[in-house]
Amino acid sequence: MIIDSNELTDLNPPPYDICIVGSGPAGLTVANELRDSGRRVAVLESGQVEKTEHADRLRTVLTTGGVPIKHNSRERVLGGASATWDGLSAPLERIDVEERPWVPLSGWPIPHAQLLSYYRPAADRYGFPHPELYDIRHFSALKAEGDHRFGWKDLVERIILAPARPQRFGKLLGGIFESPRLDLYTDATVTDLETDSAGNHACVARTRGGKIVTFRAQAIVLATGGIENARLLLDSGIGNEHDQVGRYFMNHPKNPSGVVVPARPVTHLPAYFGCLYKGKAAYLALRLTDDLQEKLGTLNSYVRFEPLYTWSDTAGVQLLINYVKSKRWLWENLKSFKGEASALRDYAETGDDPDIKLAGEVPSLPGLLLAMLKDSPSVAQYAFYRVFDRLRPRVRAIRIRNFLEMEPHPDNRVMLSAEKDAYGKPIPVVRHSATSLDKRSLLEIHRVLGDELRASGFGNLVSDLTECEPWPINSDASHHMGSTRMGTNPRTSVVDPDCRVHGVPKLYIAGSSVFPTGGYANPTYTIVALAIRLAEHLRSVAG
Repeated sequence: MIIDSNELTDLNPPPYDICIVGSGPAGLTVANELRDSGRRVAVLESGQVEKTEHADRLRTVLTTGGVPIKHNSRERVLGGASATWDGLSAPLERIDVEERPWVPLSGWPIPHAQLLSYYRPAADRYGFPHPELYDIRHFSALKAEGDHRFGWKDLVERIILAPARPQRFGKLLGGIFESPRLDLYTDATVTDLETDSAGNHACVARTRGGKIVTFRAQAIVLATGGIENARLLLDSGIGNEHDQVGRYFMNHPKNPSGVVVPARPVTHLPAYFGCLYKGKAAYLALRLTDDLQEKLGTLNSYVRFEPLYTWSDTAGVQLLINYVKSKRWLWENLKSFKGEASALRDYAETGDDPDIKLAGEVPSLPGLLLAMLKDSPSVAQYAFYRVFDRLRPRVRAIRIRNFLEMEPHPDNRVMLSAEKDAYGKPIPVVRHSATSLDKRSLLEIHRVLGDELRASGFGNLVSDLTECEPWPINSDASHHMGSTRMGTNPRTSVVDPDCRVHGVPKLYIAGSSVFPTGGYANPTYTIVALAIRLAEHLRSVAG
């Protein structure tokens, strides 16, 4: 049943077996996996089924340091951030999970093989690409038809995929609340966690109308994201005996920097520029080999090629792409997935949204038309080559788009500010910047890439990253990780390998805040895999 908490008359509902705080991909996956477990489960969502101004105001976060958190990087609505997600994903690699002696506090407490075993059910049940689709051999034909064949020596190619229909978890799983044992409470902003000496738990939630509702449960799962999970623990004074809550915050800072000037004309590199094929957008990323990362002592960051055409970076084109992508039926028809690969004509078509928006959201039709009119020559060129995608416009240059892995550094952290939200609770403040290791890792990729491009006769990489100040790779990827990291030692982690808060019976955390390291991959695939694993554990423990 779906219940508006503001309409409750009983402010102390009967106890549940499990209470899940948050209805994003992590929380809804745990709920769905427990649907036939016989447990009574409540999901508490701060927002409602659709976005509201009241819930949006509760997203406020303060930031300091070199990577500002975007206001719209999180959502308080059924489905959480998946309501605006474009679906880019990839599984974590072995090097991301195993201990790297040159990366302090690296190494997950669960083996990579075990994590891999949960990616398949994540694909089968929640719409992610199957793990075998990330086999680089699937790109052999696309690589062969490009204008240049690369023979990388110290670089590795990795596939990034986005489905034509990104999973909107609120719509995908909203029907599970027809189950008599599953309840969704909307407008239930959890402001306090309570636990007594007997291990009984309660979540105190507030509503837009000022009601205070207390939900009791034998077990609680926090699934509110990489910032809010830490905020709740910090404000409630739970699980922070060793001052670990909120520390080791990570992101995937991104931005363009560096340009490749081809030695000969280039019009077609579909594997690297990206393509649309069989219901997915895909491109090849480039990272350093495992051996070279170990030799140089670097992180697993990556770069991708971004072709620059005469229409690139114009507001009219970028807003047109955003608008079309917001109309899924139109986007899928324009993609024309008929089994043949269609080359991309703008990097935003892969699902990696540009920052150009109107009022921070999908543009209104009048605003879109005005922007398109202003940039009409560029819009016309883009539309022509988008529709007639077998024609190949010349690429002026190739921009490098960079994606950082951040090391888990204790000074990058979530804290509580003196400012209060609408419910009188401290607003979170996030302090995080790229470390010297983060920066050096990307500099090494640029150095190696430049050497290999010259050696192959493809062209020259012009990069001024070593001279840039402030550090330009600083755009929030909305991948908030690590603030309640998983580990076996309570002095360097917040949750154990079962994602249970150290020393607190039956208080669990789901989501990327438990990641000990972040790798380079978009985290949602792994979030869902870990949520399946957590639900499996919850089934096994006493009710």
